[in-house]
Amino acid sequence: MSGGTTAVTLLAGEAAARAVPVVAGVLGAGGVAVAALPPRVRTRAELRRRWRTWALAAPLFLGALWAGRAGACALAAALGVVAVAEYARMAGLARGERAVLWLAALALPVAAWRAPAALDLRALAALLVMSALPALLTGDTARGFTRTCRTLFGVLWIPASLTGLVLLDGTAVAVGVAVAFGDVGAWCGGTALGRRGALARPLSPLSPRKTWAGVLGAAAATALALAAVGAFTPLLWAAVLTGCVLGDLLESMVKRETGVKDAGTWLPGFGGLLDRVDSLLLALLLTMAVTT
Repeated sequence: MSGGTTAVTLLAGEAAARAVPVVAGVLGAGGVAVAALPPRVRTRAELRRRWRTWALAAPLFLGALWAGRAGACALAAALGVVAVAEYARMAGLARGERAVLWLAALALPVAAWRAPAALDLRALAALLVMSALPALLTGDTARGFTRTCRTLFGVLWIPASLTGLVLLDGTAVAVGVAVAFGDVGAWCGGTALGRRGALARPLSPLSPRKTWAGVLGAAAATALALAAVGAFTPLLWAAVLTGCVLGDLLESMVKRETGVKDAGTWLPGFGGLLDRVDSLLLALLLTMAVTT
C-alpha cells in the first residue's frame, strides 16, 4: 500500500500550478459550450448541472493538493467519510461495519501523511481483523462472511485508494486531472462514435451505455491531460485509463447487486460522491501499484 514515484516526479505545488491554467481553460471552454446549447438538446440541463459541479470541485481539489500532504490528507479524509457512508448505505452494512469504514477513512490518510512506512502487510492484517471483528463478536452465522467481505472491500476500495492523494504527491494532481478529462472524453467518444458499428458494442452488461467508443475517447483525453500537466508516461497513462474504464463498471457491479441506481442524490449532475469518484479511486490504486 505504500507509494513511490513514477518516471515523472512532480511536487504537489508544481503539479497544481501546471494544472490550474489547463483546468481553467477547459472549464471556460466547457462553460461557453453548455451555455450555447439550444433548448432542444435533451441533455442540456444535466450538462449545465455537471459543469457547475466541476467548476466548484476543481478549485477545491487543486487547492487541497497545492497545500501539500496536509491538504491532501484532509481532502482524502473528507472524501473518504462521505464515500464510505454512501457505500455502507448501498451495501446494507450494520453499525459495527460502518464504524470500521469511518475509522479507516480517517486513519489511513493520517497514516499516509505521518507514517507512510506503516502502510504495509501489518496494516493489511489489521484491516482484515477490523473488518471481521463486528461479525465475529456478534456470532453471525447467517451473514458474517458476507458482512466481512463487504466491509473489507469497502476499506480497500475507498480509504486505501484515497491514500494515493497523499502518497503520490504531485502525481495525484495529474491523475485527478486526467481522470476528469477521461470521463468527459468517454462521454464525447460514446456520443460521437458509439451509435453504430464495432465501437458501439458495450463493454459489459453491467453498464450497457459504456461502449468501446467511450474507451477510445477516454484514451485520447487522458493522454492529452497527462501531457498537458507534464506527467505523461505510458505506464501512468495505462493505469489512469484502466481506472477510468473499469472504475465505473466496478461501482455499477456494486449498485446492481444492491439494487440502487445512484450512490446518492446530493451532487448535482452526478448523484452521489461515489458516482463522481469511482474512476478516481481505481486510478489512484493502480497508479500506486505501478509506481516504484
